[in-house]
Amino acid sequence: MIRIAVCDDDLSALNEIAGLFDKYRLEREQEMTYTTFHSPLELLAEIEKGRRWDVLFLDIIMPGQNGISVAKEIRQYDKNAKIIFLTSSAEFAVESYMVGAFFYQLKPIGEEKSFYQLVDSVISECEKVQRHSLILRCKSGIARIDLKKLEYCEVMGHTLLFHLENGKVLESTGSMDELYGKLAGYEGFLRPHRSFVINMEYIQSISYKSITMDNHAEIPIPHGKCSEIKKKYLDYAFSRKQMVIS
Repeated sequence: MIRIAVCDDDLSALNEIAGLFDKYRLEREQEMTYTTFHSPLELLAEIEKGRRWDVLFLDIIMPGQNGISVAKEIRQYDKNAKIIFLTSSAEFAVESYMVGAFFYQLKPIGEEKSFYQLVDSVISECEKVQRHSLILRCKSGIARIDLKKLEYCEVMGHTLLFHLENGKVLESTGSMDELYGKLAGYEGFLRPHRSFVINMEYIQSISYKSITMDNHAEIPIPHGKCSEIKKKYLDYAFSRKQMVIS
């Protein structure tokens, strides 16, 4: 299910885009929901509470706070949402990409065909992300992890610690068995120890007693498991057509 939010102080513009979404959803038979906001403060309040959308359509020129400044605040909470700016002026086009904008759409939106192409494109990108991501309930709210950026996960008690490539660590509750059951369907994840799941893309070296990750973390290897783990890693490396010198 793709979740979309639209924020525009112009009620006629909100009604227009809502109508386009209704037609798009029906004609494309697309599973999606959309929420409209007349005020950026209302949208920010919901995001601060932990609510998330896959796509955000933001008007740039609004009274009190423009769309660029709103996007900068949103990025403090959500770095993954696709932001599409709607505006009647090209003045902020360059600045919009400083906040990771997906697209900059001049108003009026115009013909239905171009709007459909834009929505097709952003939904396609969202679906790619959803197929290779994990949604967590963290202390800071809801977070989506790109699995390519997950180095490893460890469990301490009932807390799962997700170590990302940028050094950030996210905490969530759950069991390692349940997590590995979800990750087992994705290539590249290995459970060398009952308390750890690792992404083999980030393995630096393997010894008889531990795996060293790119961030220098040491993952213990149970006694007698080294040969099995090395074989799995080499099979993975060959499948990725990575160079292996013996």
